[in-house]
Amino acid sequence: MDTKPTSLSKLAYKKFIKNKIGVFSFWYIVLCGFIAIFAYLFTPDNSPYANKMHLEIHTKPPLFKTNILHKKKLNITKQSFFNKLFFGDNNTTLETPINNYIIKNDTLKINLYTENKSIIKQKNIITNNNNTYFVKSKTFILGTDKYGRDLLSRLLIGTRISFFVGFIAVFLSLIIGITIGSIAGYFGGIADKIIMWLINVTWSIPTLLMVIAITLALGKGFWQVFIAVGLTMWVEVARVVRGQIMSVKQQQFVEAANALGYSNFRIITKHILPNIMGPVIVISAANFAAAILIESGLSFLGIGAQPPTPSWGAMIKDHYNYIILGKAYLAVIPGLAIMSLVMAFMLVGNALRDALDVKN
Repeated sequence: MDTKPTSLSKLAYKKFIKNKIGVFSFWYIVLCGFIAIFAYLFTPDNSPYANKMHLEIHTKPPLFKTNILHKKKLNITKQSFFNKLFFGDNNTTLETPINNYIIKNDTLKINLYTENKSIIKQKNIITNNNNTYFVKSKTFILGTDKYGRDLLSRLLIGTRISFFVGFIAVFLSLIIGITIGSIAGYFGGIADKIIMWLINVTWSIPTLLMVIAITLALGKGFWQVFIAVGLTMWVEVARVVRGQIMSVKQQQFVEAANALGYSNFRIITKHILPNIMGPVIVISAANFAAAILIESGLSFLGIGAQPPTPSWGAMIKDHYNYIILGKAYLAVIPGLAIMSLVMAFMLVGNALRDALDVKN
C-alpha cells in the first residue's frame, strides 16, 4: 500500500528536493561551510592568513609558474594538530622566487627572479648538504595579488570571514528578533507599542550607517564586525515574528493551552513558535546573504576585518584600480565569490519559501 507523508515537515522536504536549483545551492553552501572550517587543508599557502609575500612576482596572471627557493626555519614553534588545522602552520618555510639554479658541491647558485631575463641577479648559498634549502616549482592557480601572495589561498581563507559573519549575524538576529517579536505579538498593549516604536526607529536608520556606527563604537576587528552586523538584522525578524504570533495566538490550540494553565513562556516556545518558523527560516536565509554583502561593504571601506586577515571585500578594495590596468581578474574573482555565495542563499531562501507554503 502506497503511503504519502502526512506531516508538514515531510511534505516541505519532498517539495524542497524537487527544486533542483535550490538543492544545488544548498550543497554549494555546505561546501563553502566545509571550506570555511577547514580552509587550511586546501590552501596552497597554509601559513597563517596565507600571508606569504613575494613582491618579485606581484599581480601575476592565473596559472603563473616559477621556481621557489625554500629555506627551513631554524626556530620551530610547537603547534598542535588542531591549531595548525584552524589557524595555519607557523613553521612554513621562507620562500624566494628564482629563475633558475645550479648545485655545485656544497654551493647552491641561484638567479633571483626578474621580469627581464637579461638582467641576472646571482646569489651563492653554502648549503653543506644539510637540507636547509630546497627548490620546488610552484603554480599559482589564480595568480598572485599586488603583494605577491597566492590569490587562491587568500580566496579560500576569505570564505571563513564571509560565511561566519553570516552565521553569527543570523544567530544574533534570531535571538533578539524572536524574543522581542514574541513579547510584542503575544502580550500586546504598552509592550507592543514600545517595541514597535523601537523597531520603527531602528528601521528608519540606514543599515550600513548603523553598522559603521556600531563598528566604530566597538572598534575595528574580526569579532566586532560580526556583532555589529548581527545587531542590525533583528528588526525584520522581530516584525515577522510579531505578525505571525498575533495571527496564531487566537487559534484554538493556544486557547486550549491557556485553559490548561500552561505558562506564557511554555505556550510561546512549545506551541506557537514551532508553528511560525517557516517564514523565519526564509528571512534567515535572506539575512545570511545580506550579512555577507554588508561585511564585504565594510571591508571595502576599510572598517571590516583588518589586515592581514583575508576578506573578499578587502580583496576587491586592494585591487579595484587594476580593472583599468588589464588585470581585472584580481577584483573580479573575489567579486564572483561574493555573488555566488549570496545568490546561493537567496535561491535556497526561495526554495524554502515555496516548500513551506502550505497553499501549494
